[in-house]
Amino acid sequence: MRAPRTLRRDCSTGCVRSARYSSGMESSHTENAVGQEIADALGVLLRRTTRTRLHQKLTEGMGEAVDELTYPVLSALARIGPCSAAELAPEVGLDRSGVTRRASRLQDAGLVRREPDPADQRAQLLVLTEPGLRAVAELRERLAAHIMASLSAWPPGEAEAFARGLHRFTQEGPFA
Repeated sequence: MRAPRTLRRDCSTGCVRSARYSSGMESSHTENAVGQEIADALGVLLRRTTRTRLHQKLTEGMGEAVDELTYPVLSALARIGPCSAAELAPEVGLDRSGVTRRASRLQDAGLVRREPDPADQRAQLLVLTEPGLRAVAELRERLAAHIMASLSAWPPGEAEAFARGLHRFTQEGPFA
């Protein structure tokens, strides 16, 4: 007979998680519990990353065109290079018209330009300008500094191990 799980609510995340596992519990149950704990933490992370407070802090002083709506477009263009709005849409989780609206704001601010697609003269490619590249570099630097400040109290080596594990998870896990 298995010992009952003790559940507790983590006040910092709002997640309900198991406090103790019975030593007699089968490993698949433990693995499932670990998987659920990771899923809960990812849910919290995703909800928190959509909050404007973080985006406001990161985009402060970057101009009106750079905000939580346009940063994903800038970042994806920096990551994958020139592409059409239709190609960019799945990268940022929007439809083509949503990308086009955000790209227009960025173009008006001089951060993105449109160029004819050499493979299809009917289509246009979205391309980061030099100011757009600088904006992405500044935002990424701010985000990295914010993350490192959050991890500053972690014991030596844990932040590096977390970075390696998270990178591997994104490359090999369910979101790959």
